[in-house]
Amino acid sequence: MTTLLVIEASPRGEHSVSHNMTRRFVRGWVAAHPDGTVINRNLLDTGLRFVDAAWLQAYFTPPDKQSPEMADALQLSDELVTELLAADHLVIATPVYNYNVPAVLKAWVDHIVRKGLTLGFDGSGLATGKKATVLMASGGIYTAGSPLQDRDIASQYLRLILNVIGISDVTLVAGGGAKAVDLGEETMQGFVEKLGGQLERAANA
Repeated sequence: MTTLLVIEASPRGEHSVSHNMTRRFVRGWVAAHPDGTVINRNLLDTGLRFVDAAWLQAYFTPPDKQSPEMADALQLSDELVTELLAADHLVIATPVYNYNVPAVLKAWVDHIVRKGLTLGFDGSGLATGKKATVLMASGGIYTAGSPLQDRDIASQYLRLILNVIGISDVTLVAGGGAKAVDLGEETMQGFVEKLGGQLERAANA
């Protein structure tokens, strides 16, 4: 059975462009994989804590020497890693804030890049055999040929992280110019529909 893991990072819910892109993608993916399983992980509802001293102490302590408090500090991280490793296809849906990903998505990255679990001690990625799709909504347009293409930090960052953990098959659907929806110049449905072909191809890849 094929498993799709959907990671969402927008706090705007139904008003989020990346969320609505995700809904369209998932609809196409379910149609193409009727026996598949979809796991939804909204990072705003996950209770993610930023990496702190207690987390780092637990992380650098061998499992057989961890105290109950250390194991507890890593519990959510362990859950997120297990979820990722069990997935066949990963979707990361995110807005772009100040040219990069939201803090909550960076926190997720810090929790899932784990030596010995998703990253080998020799630096090789361990989350292999998977594909990933990045659904990105941004006010500006950062795709190749745009005057702002040199500010495309968010997609480059996510491609780098995914490659580091062993996922090199990455498709990006860039919803640039999403501010038109907020300004009332386009409807949400109309904006997402313009990306419909890309979303369908990514869902069926």
